[in-house]
Amino acid sequence: MLLTCTDVRKTFGASVVLDGLDLSVDEHEVVALIGASGSGKSTLLRCVNLLTGIDDGTITLDGEDITDPKINPDDVRQKIGLVFQSYNLFPHMTVLDNITLAPTRVHGRPVDEAKSQALEWLARVGLADKASSYPDRLSGGQQQRAAIVRALVNSPRLLLLDEVTSALDPELVGEVLTMIRDLKGDTTMVLATHEMGFARQVADRVAFLDKGRVLEQGPPEQVLGDPVEPRTRQFLARIIEAGRL
Repeated sequence: MLLTCTDVRKTFGASVVLDGLDLSVDEHEVVALIGASGSGKSTLLRCVNLLTGIDDGTITLDGEDITDPKINPDDVRQKIGLVFQSYNLFPHMTVLDNITLAPTRVHGRPVDEAKSQALEWLARVGLADKASSYPDRLSGGQQQRAAIVRALVNSPRLLLLDEVTSALDPELVGEVLTMIRDLKGDTTMVLATHEMGFARQVADRVAFLDKGRVLEQGPPEQVLGDPVEPRTRQFLARIIEAGRL
């Protein structure tokens, strides 16, 4: 397994956010995390990227316990790409400069090499003509695609996507979801999403989180089409009522 979370616990004050959560992700697998707001999806992604420390349990990446206090978090983050709901592009830098900043400043790669790879990725996702543009000249969907390229250009072992379409206008959601679908097979992905139709299309496995635990997981057609747990059925019934499945 590439990623293994074992009995992971996290509290914020009196609030238990992750309550003995277990999850494993194989290499090149795409796992979609679904569940109500507050179920622990975003917190789990932040814990995997070591932006939030866990209170108990272990998280291993490539067999290494990355929650060991002796581990350098910056070394771990070089293997993990994390894309948030907001694009977080530097407004004073062009798209190309945003994407090449980490490869050149953090990883020490030659500027020409970093630019060449960034331009290849931009062309692949339909943004080749936006390389010299500033973020405020791009649509929300274009900015989010650029943010995903910024994470991918470092060749991460694991890509974490946290509700990357939630801040977009409905008409822009499709272009980002198409990009992610096209990336399937290139990298291992764990994505938190409210887009059930997308989870059905792209995920190898869907994990339903409830009260900080993985309550049910399996192939999309089983979890989304014929869930076993009553709580999963209740959640999906509400999604259907809202017209989102």
